[in-house]
Amino acid sequence: MPRPRTDVHGSAVPPFPPLLSPGSAPSPPFPGSPVASLPGSPAAPASPASPDPDASAQGGGDGDPPGRVAGLSLPYQVGAVLALAAVVVVACVHVTMVFLHVAPSNTVTKQHGKAVDQWIYPEFEQNWKLFAPNPLQQNVAVQARAETLGADGTSRTTGWYDLSAQDGRAIDGNLLPSHTQQNELRRAFDFYAASHDRQNRAIGLRGTLSEQYVRRIVVMRLDRDRVAGPGGTVERIQLRVRTSAVAPPAWSGEKASNSVSYRTLPWWTVPAGEAGGGVK
Repeated sequence: MPRPRTDVHGSAVPPFPPLLSPGSAPSPPFPGSPVASLPGSPAAPASPASPDPDASAQGGGDGDPPGRVAGLSLPYQVGAVLALAAVVVVACVHVTMVFLHVAPSNTVTKQHGKAVDQWIYPEFEQNWKLFAPNPLQQNVAVQARAETLGADGTSRTTGWYDLSAQDGRAIDGNLLPSHTQQNELRRAFDFYAASHDRQNRAIGLRGTLSEQYVRRIVVMRLDRDRVAGPGGTVERIQLRVRTSAVAPPAWSGEKASNSVSYRTLPWWTVPAGEAGGGVK
């Protein structure tokens, strides 16, 4: 009779587990743990995947996967292709116009310069002052007032609205201010000042265009504030601009003028298409 196995301390050691017979699967070392197949043992048959009722409902079978254009019906496919083609054509035309606008004078711009300007101005004007070595160091405050016609037929002149201060309040404390709040009014007046003389006379086609641009912005701002009252319209507007130099930092040796300049523009008649705040 064989003696029981003991360890170095004399304690009994349990017998070895029985050997596996060929083809049998080992028992897992811990409950719920996977069992690895022994070399040479037959692999367990894979359980058939349960059919997914959502896959067939979404068209995920042998046909095209959902969300693809090919999965749409023919009329929708044609509409999607036409819409994509229109976007590509407009994008190509826009890139070409911008390139011709910023490119040096050439044969194409000499023959079709007017068409390029009509496409670019005023919404897509390219300005490189951002990269200028000496950027604008001035505070420009634009104020506006209006002559309005009320719904009862009475006319009145409003007080001055500080449009730049409204933009400043919208930007203050805003981590992501919009481009409109930061630059629309400032760039519009800079466009106007660069295309007019000190007597407010337009210089070329850009002068007339810049006046229309500024007028439309101001009319929309005043209409947003309901300056004409319910049912009223804005008949005329007037602008005045206060310009002062930005003070240099304390550590700088620069000296800046403390003078403040004022510029009052003439009254502008608002066309009927813009009187209600619209742009036509």
